[in-house]
Amino acid sequence: MTHPVDVHVGKRVRHRRWLIGMTQQQLAERVGIKFQQIQKYETGANRISASRLWDIADALEVPVSFFFEGLQDTSAEETANADSAVPNDLLGDKEALDLVRSYYAIPENQRRRLFELARVLSDVA
Repeated sequence: MTHPVDVHVGKRVRHRRWLIGMTQQQLAERVGIKFQQIQKYETGANRISASRLWDIADALEVPVSFFFEGLQDTSAEETANADSAVPNDLLGDKEALDLVRSYYAIPENQRRRLFELARVLSDVA
């Protein structure tokens, strides 16, 4: 059975990798392992050793502490979001991450207009 901390750390690895547009293969090559191992880390099926987490943090250009951010808040979030229309693990959804990445690729003045349009449409729905 997977440990919740291993699952959380794995999700943070996946989120960061997606945000910077890196594939599992690319991360694996930078760390010196097979991409299947990255898959197992990201699902929490395998634990990431301290030295391997150090290498992954270096490859993803974040501090090691990044992978533990929000860990103590996860149970409170799940309770608070139980009745919400927003999924608990919003950044765990590849489509949502792609949307965020695309949003920030839009020039700022157009992005602001798109944001206002989205707010209007969500108020209507």
